Amino acid sequence: MIFLKRLMACAILLPALLSACSTTPDNPAQESARLHLRLAPAALGTTLSLQQHLTVEREGRTDQLDTALQIDDQQLDLVGLAFGQRVMTLHYDGRELQTWRHFMLPKQVQGEDVLQDVQLTLWPAAAIRAALPSGWELRESDGQRTLLLHGETIAVIDYPDRKAWGGTVILNNLRYRYKLTIQSTAD
Repeated sequence: MIFLKRLMACAILLPALLSACSTTPDNPAQESARLHLRLAPAALGTTLSLQQHLTVEREGRTDQLDTALQIDDQQLDLVGLAFGQRVMTLHYDGRELQTWRHFMLPKQVQGEDVLQDVQLTLWPAAAIRAALPSGWELRESDGQRTLLLHGETIAVIDYPDRKAWGGTVILNNLRYRYKLTIQSTAD
């Protein structure tokens, strides 16, 4: 009975939670202007093991998700959990991204987008800049990054604790209208 209640709660809340992270463009022109960032795990320059609590805000709704993230020179592995159930896994070796998604996960939630948000928030600005396609720009000032496309601000990432991990990071995606607050604890 408890399992059935959990499954029903997951069925009702999971799509709402994860659709808040989705990055379905509003029009085809936005799709053609997607970043498609994929940096090598080694470009991070360190090994990380983080427990993260994510809060997603979109269209007046707030949802939460927990993740375990491990990165070394060879690979990035992420497991996402909602209600104690695995809802997504990512494995990226710098060449190929392998994903597994719970069947209730909305199709708009893509592993590529999750990987991109992880890299935009954690990787050194110099590594990101070196991989940006023409028209894209990353500006960095004290405690903040701004991602632009042809001068238009696409996303703003704030580091109130002045560090990319072991604290709070807030990503405001202006294009897809969501706010992602990441609270990380290093293992």
